[in-house]
Amino acid sequence: MKCLYFLSPDLVSTKKVSDDLQDVGVDNWFIHVVSQDEAGLRKERLHSSNWLETRDLLRDGFIGANIGFIIGVLAAGLVMFLKPFGDEVPAIVYVIIVAFATCFGAWEGGLYGVASQNRKLARFSDAIEAGKYLILIYAAKGQGEVVKQMMRERHPEAEHVATDRQFFNPFGIVRRRTANS
Repeated sequence: MKCLYFLSPDLVSTKKVSDDLQDVGVDNWFIHVVSQDEAGLRKERLHSSNWLETRDLLRDGFIGANIGFIIGVLAAGLVMFLKPFGDEVPAIVYVIIVAFATCFGAWEGGLYGVASQNRKLARFSDAIEAGKYLILIYAAKGQGEVVKQMMRERHPEAEHVATDRQFFNPFGIVRRRTANS
């Protein structure tokens, strides 16, 4: 699944884009809009973006879990090497140390991620603050070209600004639009 990013100038255009996308076979649940005009989106019955799309919860949670895992392995190794509890420490203690550190890291990373804007959307924040609408279109395999063609023909006012292979990949990079994408 690909996520296509389009910047639309106003709510009327965004509503027309949504209607036309549904006409070419994109389910309404796969169209999300990032905007400061939440009331307008509700009024027009457009799906607003969710926390997983606008915040870095998943990405920072995964990073925190990885850091926690590394710290847990180091701590378990230190306990194993120093033997502060004697020679007869059950193996489950080391597993618990690593699991606790991993979970704690994920929790801390998630808390940090909830407080920070999604890095994939950060470069569009000026346009969104200026009143534009960022439309995220989740296109199934083979549907991306149909969507792009329809957008070129019916909505030249909506600018194709990026394509991402899968939006929820926490370590993925948004690919900039090129002439052949």
